[in-house]
Order: sequence, then structure tokens, then C-alpha cells
Amino acid sequence: MTKRVVLGALFGALAVLGTGCSDECVDQFDCRDKGTPPEGQQWICNPDNKCQLQAFVPEPIVDAGTEVDAGTEVDAGTGMDAGTEVDAGTGMDAGTDAGTGMDAGTDAGMTVAKGGACTASAECMAGLRCEANTCQSLLIAVTANGVAAGDAGTSTVAVVTAYDDVAGMTQLSAAGVPSAYPRFGPGGPQVAFVQGNVVEPTGELAVLPVPLTATTPTVLTTGTAAGDARIRYMEWEPGNLIVWVRGNSGISTIAATGGTPTTVTPNGTFPEWGPNGTELAYSASGTGILVSTNGGAPTPLAGSPTTAEQPHFNRVNSQLLFLANPDNKTVTFGGVATPVLQLYSLPVTGGGTPTTIAASTSQPAAGGSVDSYIANPNWAPDGSWVAYVRAYYQLIGNAAILCGNTGATLCGTTAGNVIFLQRVDTTTGAPVGDPVQLAENATLPSFSPDSAFVAYIQSGALTVQAINPVSGQPAGAPIVHMKTTFTALTSEGDDYRPRWQPR
Repeated sequence: MTKRVVLGALFGALAVLGTGCSDECVDQFDCRDKGTPPEGQQWICNPDNKCQLQAFVPEPIVDAGTEVDAGTEVDAGTGMDAGTEVDAGTGMDAGTDAGTGMDAGTDAGMTVAKGGACTASAECMAGLRCEANTCQSLLIAVTANGVAAGDAGTSTVAVVTAYDDVAGMTQLSAAGVPSAYPRFGPGGPQVAFVQGNVVEPTGELAVLPVPLTATTPTVLTTGTAAGDARIRYMEWEPGNLIVWVRGNSGISTIAATGGTPTTVTPNGTFPEWGPNGTELAYSASGTGILVSTNGGAPTPLAGSPTTAEQPHFNRVNSQLLFLANPDNKTVTFGGVATPVLQLYSLPVTGGGTPTTIAASTSQPAAGGSVDSYIANPNWAPDGSWVAYVRAYYQLIGNAAILCGNTGATLCGTTAGNVIFLQRVDTTTGAPVGDPVQLAENATLPSFSPDSAFVAYIQSGALTVQAINPVSGQPAGAPIVHMKTTFTALTSEGDDYRPRWQPR
């Protein structure tokens, strides 16, 4: 079996990128445009934020046909042979309407089944929205690798699919045109994405109407026109504007109708819109979380650690979810120092003392220990649950290997990436009860807008799991989308998290 060595690209989406506009890189992923390194070497981002070659130590080995989770070191699910893929037999047939059979009791008004007449999405059962006066399946958008129609090779492409249609994915860009980072607009009638050379400033920010038609995408701007930097870490819904990070640091916005981009801040990353569509949170290196209200000057969130990153608004209360490394602890994966992140919540207004949602762990083992850190968090839209990935790894001295990979002998049967759900108090944001394990060897969890489903990536397959709204336990078999044409990517962490169409 063909193998490849995967080293520290993991924190392309977890590293704080507020370093300075002249920096060449902040992580290994930023160096991929340097081309294929000589045999026995790899590109790294050195302490001066410049790309350089260095010899690598081939520790974590994964299958060539699988992906690497940028946010959680090497994706533990990819350390498995193709024949042992988790839940390989639980995917539903293409004709199965998996989601609409869920008990409509998740909401008193959600009574209309798929295909039924409606006047508002609140009438439709879980997983559906009212489209053209008919309850239809919600769409999910991901970035994938796949053979595009008319392409001679493979492309990175933005695709959308009905959450319960396991056989059909639609590419947003034209045949032969790469694309990435699909994001739905408020209410779900539009989807934005980057097309063209998506890792260069020449990449175009484009918009298409939903339902998808043969219409040519409307190009709003380019990275070149908006600061001469690639467009990444883009967000839209529920914002009134589309927001993105300019290359490695600095945030811009633009109206969905186009026009001149606006610079929000010269540094910072991981922008996140508040539920009112105007409040904006982001993180900046050495500062932590900052919040801008109604277009005002960003101000640091009182109490957020200087290591805080990846803020996420709870849409029903005043809480922010974020990752941080207040102890400044790092471990080394394949020569790359990696922060040991933990998960917290904090009130947006006034700040205060962060509440721990999920802490790092360490369990002694003969000759070392089996430890874990937290990655890829996300709120449920109804504020009742938090999803996150706990990444387990073997630690001997300061050398770490993600569980499930060659050499991680201390891990036993412990999976590398495990998705957990944690119930939270919808008023305070504090955890309630014990976490619930949702899926092993999986990453990038994303709640549906009705909080009834969690989408995630498992061994390159987009997977959707219904959950019990009270217990958080999986409800029924997961819906596993086929990989015959498109394989969902994980290597840019939260940038590749599945995005649901709003209801």
C-alpha cells in the first residue's frame, strides 16, 4: 500500500495568524506553493515566519487515500487501512431519505415532512427548510478533492449536497476551475466561495444563487484587489457582510452585492459574526479575543487569555466559545511544537473569568503517557450543546504521536480524533453533565441550524448523524456520503468544516 508521511500541517487552522503582513508563513501549509521538497526533506515555517527546508522524521504514517486534519494533528481516522474504515457499512442507500424520518417532536411546530407544503421553515421537520413553498432537504457545503467534469486531473473544489442525498454533490465552480471555502448567506438563498487559484491573491470571491442554477457566478472581488493576499478563513451567515482573512493576518469585509472591500483590522484571524449579524469577534496573536460591535473599533475581550483563538458566538446567549493555551504548554509532533489547547466560554459583554468546557488530559502509561488536547469546537445554534474534537496522543518525553498512527504503541485501542458533545447551560454557557461521545476517527463537527444533526468528516467522507436532543446520543445510523467523486478535505481545519444552509 502506498504510504505518505504527514507532519505538522495540523495547526494551519489553529495557529494564531496575527503576526504581520510581511510574513511569508505562519505554518507549514502556507509553504505548499514552494513545490515538492527534495526527498527526505519537508517545508517548514521557521521562527522568522519564512519557509525553509529541513529533514523530517517519518513518525505519523497514514494511508495515501485519506486526509489530514489540520486542527488536530494527523487525523487519527486516516491511520487506518482502507478496508477498516469506521462505519463503512452504515451508509444509507442513495434513495434513502435518512433525515426526515426523525421524530418531529424536536420542535412542536416541525410537523411537515419532506415534499409537503409550507409557508415557513419552522413548519418543516428536522433537516428541512421551506423552499418554494415545499419542505426540502437542507444543503451542506464542503471543500473536497475530486475529478471535476472535463478535468484531466484532480481539483480542490467547493461542493454542495442535500444532507440526505449520499450520491449527489454539485461543484460550484465551472469544470476545470478550482474552488474552496463555500459559505451560505443569511437565510440560505446564496452561497459564496473562492474560485480560481485559491491559494494565491488572484483567487476570486464569487457568489451563486440557491437553489443552484447554471448561472455564472458573480465575482465580488479578488484577493489582489482586496489587499494583495489570498482569501481564507471566510465567513458569511449570519453576518450582513462577507468577512475573510487576508492571507496570514488582517480582516476585510464586502457586501454580497460587491463594491469596495473594507479593512476591519490590519491583523487578526478567525473572524466570527454574532447572531445580530453586525457584532464581530476574532483573535489576534498576543492579545486573545477582540470584539467589534456595530462597526466600532475592536476592543479586547476582558478575561480572554492572550493565547485565546477561534471564537464562536453562542446564538442564544452572550457567550463566546474559544480555544486557549493559558499554561503555554506545547508538545512536539514530528519536530513541530504544538500548543496543548483547552476549550472555554466567556461572556461577550464585560468578559470575566473563562469557564472551562473541556480541558486537556494526561493518563500515565508505561514509559510515558496518553494525553489529549481540544480542537475544532462549535456551538449548536439553539445554544444547548457544544461539539469538539478531543485529540489523543502518545507522549514520551516531549515527543508526541497521535493515537492510531504507527509508533503510538501506548495508546492501545484509543482513537486519535474523537468527537464529543457537551451539554451547556443556555444562560451561563457552563457545562452540564458529562460529555457524550459521538464518533471516533472523525473531525470538524458542525451542527445543523435546527440543532438536530451533526455533520463531520470521517475518513474523507462527509457524514451526518442525527442526535437525541435531550441526551445527545446518536439517533439511528449515520448518513455517509459516497467518495466516488469527491473526498471531503480536513487539512485546513475550521476553514474546511462543513457549513449548513440556514433554515
